[in-house]
Amino acid sequence: MDNGASSYRRFLAGDESGFVEIIRDYKDGLIFYINGFVCNLHTAEELTEDTFVKIITKKPRFSGKSSFKTWLYAIGRNVALDYLKQKSRKKEVPIDEIFDLTDDEKELEHSFLREERKITVHRTMCRLKPEYRQVLWLVYFEDFSLKEASVVMKKKVHNIETLVSRARQSLKAELEKEGFHYEDL
Repeated sequence: MDNGASSYRRFLAGDESGFVEIIRDYKDGLIFYINGFVCNLHTAEELTEDTFVKIITKKPRFSGKSSFKTWLYAIGRNVALDYLKQKSRKKEVPIDEIFDLTDDEKELEHSFLREERKITVHRTMCRLKPEYRQVLWLVYFEDFSLKEASVVMKKKVHNIETLVSRARQSLKAELEKEGFHYEDL
């Protein structure tokens, strides 16, 4: 049984500790998954909070057709896409604020990704197409199956297979520009 699903059922039944467990178990991974869309850890943290607020306030139905994690990440993906749509309609952030965020972002990166190679891969992924970042994150960092990734990304499994292959090739090319050998990672 999916622990997240049982925690969610307990939350819906009135047990607040069920939701605390969900946040504890899924918060960090969801932040970095959403960061693949927005390439800003502070924004990713806020969007993760928005995802959890949406679940608390709207209490969407979990059908059990997929794992709880897949369902949660699909909601997070939709929150991130909504944010990007709104952002495209708004004025850009002043350059002074961007430099302030970069220092904090690096500190959070270092606490989560301890090894130098992981940091390089993470930064390199931000230069990939959003679709490539998303599929690589789901499959390799979150250990989603191709079928689960297809549910989150709303694509066919065959399309996910092709996307993973192209994303890996693109990541390899970017890493080689950084002077890293792809096979060593």
